[in-house]
Amino acid sequence: MRKRVKRGRHPVKTPEKARSEGYIRGWEQGCRYGSSRAVLNRLPAPAFGFFEKRVLFVQQGFEAIDAGIQQGLAALTRELIVCAPEHMLQTAAASRPDMMLVLNGLHVFPEDHLAQADGVRGLGIRTAIWFADDPYFMDLTPAIVPHYDYIFTHERNAVAYYRSLGCERVYHLPLAAAGHIYYPQPAEPSYLSDVCFIGNAFPNRIDFIDALAPALTGRKVVLIGALWDRLKHYKQFRRGIHLGWKPMDEAAKYYNGARIVLNLHRAPLDPVYSKNKIGLPAGSINPRSYEIAACGSFQLTDLRGDLAELYTPGAEIETFTSPQDCAGKLLYYLRNEERRREIAVRGLMRTRASHSFEARLSQLLQIVFG
Repeated sequence: MRKRVKRGRHPVKTPEKARSEGYIRGWEQGCRYGSSRAVLNRLPAPAFGFFEKRVLFVQQGFEAIDAGIQQGLAALTRELIVCAPEHMLQTAAASRPDMMLVLNGLHVFPEDHLAQADGVRGLGIRTAIWFADDPYFMDLTPAIVPHYDYIFTHERNAVAYYRSLGCERVYHLPLAAAGHIYYPQPAEPSYLSDVCFIGNAFPNRIDFIDALAPALTGRKVVLIGALWDRLKHYKQFRRGIHLGWKPMDEAAKYYNGARIVLNLHRAPLDPVYSKNKIGLPAGSINPRSYEIAACGSFQLTDLRGDLAELYTPGAEIETFTSPQDCAGKLLYYLRNEERRREIAVRGLMRTRASHSFEARLSQLLQIVFG
């Protein structure tokens, strides 16, 4: 009796087709990397003022943002001191910095966080906090802001809210990309994809990728993050799903290896994963927006209110308004490598010129010290 051969969903490629596809990907990667490096070699290094100040930075545990802030402060100030949240008062008392900057003040901070912040202020040290999670935890931040001298938030819509609570010194300060982590680099074959998304599978993202499934049939799709096994089309995507967290240097490699990197913001009013009972809308872009662009990779993102002030849609970044719009643009840009490369290179230029942590922290230090 003849054995039945089980046919897979992914037919084996002939050697000729594999060689042809390998040649095309190698050519595309070479053009993208070469164009990106040529741009970086031409760009003048931005000049920022130097501050004869000693700054204590309290980390949040957001790996790339922590690293970007540390690099920026080290370049801009006389001395940088870094500590974990549980040691902020102890470290401030021992080092007596001119300012303490706290990132976010949530999640990993100890129960006596606010008492420690008050203790630092009691030493006569200026204190500032930079919120990177607004508006997803607006239920928690109102208790924090009265304990700091300066409030910075990446979310434009949160500024008026914090001022309504009686905080006078509140400023919108967008996030940025750490250029020593996210930069153009050649991608090894294991990091190549047609479409890549890195981030946890919040419900709005699951619904969106499921809606895109027909347009992504036959494409190499990489999805990295928790909960992607909840997709209705999990079987279609499972070969490219990496459940869990990837280090930031790995994320940069996947960005560099993707023809298109999707960026889909989480929903600000998610009843399960957000703590935003006041219903503050989200208007600002996430850190991923800057990080993808900093790699010289083509980005296709959903719209946020302040996006057009930071990147020019259609020239430095591409946008979509619905799954149907996204599907059409995916197919278009997968067929148009040169157009992808043009937009990606312009996005890289804009990021290096305007969206570094040195640029953001120069603004912050100028506000605090004048």
